[in-house]
Amino acid sequence: MLKQPAVKYRPFPPIDLADRRWPGRTISQAPVWLSTDLRDGNQALFEPMSPAAKLKLFKTLVAIGFKEIEVAFPSASQTDFDFVRQLIEGGHIPDDVTISVLTQAREHLVERTFDSLAGAKRAIVHVYNAVAPAFRKIVFGADREGTKALAVEAAMLLKREALKRPGTEWMFEYSPEVFSATELDFAKEVVDAVTGIWQASAEHPVIINLPATIEGATANIYADQIEWMDRNLARRDGIVLSVHPHNDRGSAVAATELALMAGADRVEGCLFGNGERTGNVDLVTVALNLYTQGVDPKLDFSDISAVARTVEELTQLPVHPRHPYVGDLVFTAFSGSHQDAIRKGFAVQDPDGFWEVPYLPIDPRDLGRSYESVIRVNSQSGKGGIAWMLETHYGISLPRRMQVEFAAEVQKRLDASGSELDAAHLWKIFCETYLETSAPAYVAHQLFEAGEQQGIRLTVRRDGVETTREGRGNGPLEAAVQALGLPVRVASFEERSVSPGSDARAAAFVEIAVDGVPGTVFGAGLHGSVTTAAILALVSAVARAGAGNPAFFSETRSATA
Repeated sequence: MLKQPAVKYRPFPPIDLADRRWPGRTISQAPVWLSTDLRDGNQALFEPMSPAAKLKLFKTLVAIGFKEIEVAFPSASQTDFDFVRQLIEGGHIPDDVTISVLTQAREHLVERTFDSLAGAKRAIVHVYNAVAPAFRKIVFGADREGTKALAVEAAMLLKREALKRPGTEWMFEYSPEVFSATELDFAKEVVDAVTGIWQASAEHPVIINLPATIEGATANIYADQIEWMDRNLARRDGIVLSVHPHNDRGSAVAATELALMAGADRVEGCLFGNGERTGNVDLVTVALNLYTQGVDPKLDFSDISAVARTVEELTQLPVHPRHPYVGDLVFTAFSGSHQDAIRKGFAVQDPDGFWEVPYLPIDPRDLGRSYESVIRVNSQSGKGGIAWMLETHYGISLPRRMQVEFAAEVQKRLDASGSELDAAHLWKIFCETYLETSAPAYVAHQLFEAGEQQGIRLTVRRDGVETTREGRGNGPLEAAVQALGLPVRVASFEERSVSPGSDARAAAFVEIAVDGVPGTVFGAGLHGSVTTAAILALVSAVARAGAGNPAFFSETRSATA
């Protein structure tokens, strides 16, 4: 129970939009993306990026495919001013990329902003002023008319300064800051005044950005606000309607998606949601959400880990291991039931069909991630995950009942250590359990014909002593059982090829039952010869059945010289 009563906070009123249309729409194409990592994201860092770091991130954003990048607030600091000059004078801006800069609605700041852009081929100048009631009253002491007048003055300043510099292709952007907490009729009044000054048209469009500067309501409210503006703004055909959602309520991604359904054309945000307070909208998540719905996001995240490592290095902000699509653990399943479902999904996935692997909403390989980290083994893991790791890393596909047996062995190790097992440790346990048995240990065998039966001379070592026994049966495996002379029966036998890349060509698995003992025991053998692999598996199973029980071998019949 919170100490303060809830009545301390004013609920956000609903929007009067009874015939809202966005709930019935879907997103069918990518929006125009603007990355503000270098401006909004940078100003929210403990230590702002150096010019070299900003240049590296700029080039990363270009490589990803951003065509609009907000690079600085050049009137706010000499560092930002110099960075804009560095981009222009250094020839770092590709012809198909437009840089954007932000300025407050003050004459000397607007002039300084345009000075920073001298020589640019194309640029967006973004001006803003706060229009919400609380800001009008508390921060600026201005009424509606004074607030609108400031926006109109800024629009005129941008138009005047652009006319002085005809060598650059200019685009104007205006944000009624704190739009999401502003009366809709007043937000429209201010925006209409600005677009009137700029003479917005289909031939000469302008950007109107409607920010949820402070996210104050559920995502559907923001969608209603965007749809109302989309339907009521003057000169709508000359407006690129943009949104800039913040994440104060943790709903920025949802607000962005609903805003796109409501009529927005453009989205501003940061790659992984960096920004003031709880951050801007996470562009990677929005883009990949589109991708999973069959919409090309027009951004290249085919090596998402490299992008994440670059951003972490430059911002000193870690990407959370459970961050959607990007985190180191988002494609990792520890749960046994999850692992089993994923393994079965991979087994039947049509490479040319729709993706439908359980628990994985996107193919990790589409993001440059390997399948190696998909299933990891810890104390919560089950037979499916363990089997998957052996098959993926070592080409060993275990019979189903053997998966259960081996999982129990692995579980004992995990319960003792409490740690996670990687593939190498899992393989070590498998070898110790099935391939490195010592009582008895296989030494050699020789097959011979015995009438209509198969004969075998089988040499094994136990307690340092080698003995050779002879047996006959309907096949090598039955003959080997006879040679061992133990009270065992072969309950099942499977052999299969080992996947390419392994140094063994055949794997054999033998399940034996021991007279008078409940249950069965498995053994495994790997060898270039299928027959040898089968015999190795039999000896492995016998050794495991007799482990810790010397009396088991007392029934062994005498060796044949």
